[in-house]
Amino acid sequence: MAEKDALSIVKIGGNIVDNSEVLESFLSDFHRLEGRKLLVHGGGVMATKLSSQLGIETKMIEGRRVTDEETLKLVTMVYAGWINKQMVASLQKMGCNAIGLSGADANCIPSKRRNPEPIDYGFVGDPITEKMNGKFISMLIENEAVPVFCAITHDGNGSLLNTNADTVAYSLASALSKYYRTTLFYCFEKEGVLRDVNDEDSLISMITFSEYLELKSQGVIAGGMIPKIDNSFRAMEEGVSEVVILHAKNLLNGKGTKLIL
Repeated sequence: MAEKDALSIVKIGGNIVDNSEVLESFLSDFHRLEGRKLLVHGGGVMATKLSSQLGIETKMIEGRRVTDEETLKLVTMVYAGWINKQMVASLQKMGCNAIGLSGADANCIPSKRRNPEPIDYGFVGDPITEKMNGKFISMLIENEAVPVFCAITHDGNGSLLNTNADTVAYSLASALSKYYRTTLFYCFEKEGVLRDVNDEDSLISMITFSEYLELKSQGVIAGGMIPKIDNSFRAMEEGVSEVVILHAKNLLNGKGTKLIL
């Protein structure tokens, strides 16, 4: 069997998306990243800011946004509208043939609305990896388009769903590992996984699953980093070749935390 071609799946989030200069620098690096690639973005900071300006209360539980009907309209406008199309326009300016997509387009990312028990997050979805339209996404990539996905998916019954962007990235990486040798990059504003969250020099360059469990029990890895790493190891169990958590500025040199099963 011929070896699969490589595909880089890059997720950009945190405060990077909200800082136009930093984002432009990151997109330039993304454009220069060689080979087949795909971008996934969040945009929670901008959504929270706009919610406040419009008088729509932001409700968060354990770091995750509760999405009622009004919030769903707002995050769809922000993620699938302004942020997604602005990124596509910036990449096109650089000569990168980007195409902006939501999970509803071509049924790329069907999702299941999250069970309201024990916590009702509202219109929030969890991707159904085995039903994702990897064939269509692969067709775009093979025709030299660069997909740029926002974190809006759909339930197949006419409802859009707000979905965690880290989860969208890991689900896409898992689904596309059928077609490609996939590497998943989680880019944000820290150097990677740190022993001391306040010390950028305390980077842990490599973590195995058993080391992760130990670091989690010690409280070294905590908060929002836990679901990111849980998803990463799950992705690797589902066929993703490698996961790297790193600062957005290090995308081209790959310096960060590599996860190993």
